Amino acid sequence: MVPRCLTIAGSDSGGGAGIQADLKAFASLGCHGMSVVVALTAQNTVGVTGITEASPEFVRAELEAVFSDIGVDAVKTGMLFSEAIVTTVAEFLGGQEQPVQLVVDPVFAAASGAQLIQGAAVGALVGNVFPLATVVTPNLREACTLAGVPYSDDADRRELSERIFDLGPAAVVVTGGHGSEAVDWLFDGDRHVPIPVQRYSTTATHGAGCTHSASLTALLAKGNPLEAAARGAAEVASRAVRDGLVHLGSGEGPVDVFGLAAQGTR
Repeated sequence: MVPRCLTIAGSDSGGGAGIQADLKAFASLGCHGMSVVVALTAQNTVGVTGITEASPEFVRAELEAVFSDIGVDAVKTGMLFSEAIVTTVAEFLGGQEQPVQLVVDPVFAAASGAQLIQGAAVGALVGNVFPLATVVTPNLREACTLAGVPYSDDADRRELSERIFDLGPAAVVVTGGHGSEAVDWLFDGDRHVPIPVQRYSTTATHGAGCTHSASLTALLAKGNPLEAAARGAAEVASRAVRDGLVHLGSGEGPVDVFGLAAQGTR
């Protein structure tokens, strides 16, 4: 059976991040992608100009439609936006008879700086969703926020991962796209595993975090153990940045998980 992956996140009208980036990453790794849209964003390479939230009732209806018919091998959450949405998602996932593998990408802000989660939702995310997570994948800035320490390019990823692990997830990957150290840092409660990542100097990084967490989700759905999935996700995300579509839009272009420019399809 083709692995089934579900993203619970917001829609990016520019196609660079969010639901759109997740579905592309799922497909690139041979998985069937499904989506529960919790919010619509009016967004392009320059920024976010509007957000419209779906009702909690409709989000639950989306979840029930997917789980009751197609089934899910692994789930990722991205932008959850509000406390009501977070609570709805947590109650549904936590109520499943068979726990599903869950990758939580704690999306706080877009690359442009626009806030993608309301203040009250952060506490609900940590308290209700983190304990359900197979792995949480904050970037360095998000990790500092979650750990309650000031942001620093030199922040200790080992310490950050341990503090976030104490919030309830089964494992943590502090991603390596930001800061002075180019390394994804995996901690599963027993082992610290630094995973070197390749960085590229480019103006097309929009959606890199979504691509990483979605790729990790897909690789878990395909049966990979966590460390192998984390290493694979790091490689996929790095390649997508390397191949980013720098000439799309006038701002931060989208990453390209399919390597479209190299295929001459632009």
